[in-house]
Amino acid sequence: MGRPTAFDREQAIDDIMNIMWDEGYEASSVKAISEKLGITRSSFYNAFGSREELFKEVLMHYAEQSPDYALALATPPIDVKLLFTLVFREACAARASDKDGRGCLGINSVTELCNRDEKLTPLLEELILGNIKRIETILTWGVESKELPRSLDTHGTALSLKALLVGLNVMCKAVREEEELWLAAKTTLSALDMFEEPPANS
Repeated sequence: MGRPTAFDREQAIDDIMNIMWDEGYEASSVKAISEKLGITRSSFYNAFGSREELFKEVLMHYAEQSPDYALALATPPIDVKLLFTLVFREACAARASDKDGRGCLGINSVTELCNRDEKLTPLLEELILGNIKRIETILTWGVESKELPRSLDTHGTALSLKALLVGLNVMCKAVREEEELWLAAKTTLSALDMFEEPPANS
């Protein structure tokens, strides 16, 4: 049986993203997802292929609305310190505004599946390592433009910034106040000399 003609695949991906975000990957079986979408298992496979393929698509969809997506879109020349300041400020606001305290779907998935699911571990490792590499690239732009010192350890700083982002996405499950999250982020950014006071209209 094919998928229904009224099936809205784009909306379904968004719905599945929220199902997996709320319940985790393991709890989001083909049967569970099909029932929540009101489709048959056959329609599920016709629309999405395997659950692993669907998960990859869900992560891509999530990334495009994640607070740190600005890092993926950035191109030089750019004010690097201001970029990181605004990204972390937005991350704190986004996490605090989620009344369910779900944190980050990507980080949740790494915690749940990495080194436990053979098929998905490489994808999740690349999620983290690719993000670190992207941050390091942006820091390198800052060094090349002379905004950041030549002596900067770009790799170590990239690791530290990623660790801060991961930490905020976990801490927000218990610390719900935006200003508390921002205090943690701003203190660390300042210690790394990566904080820049945003313009008044930002």
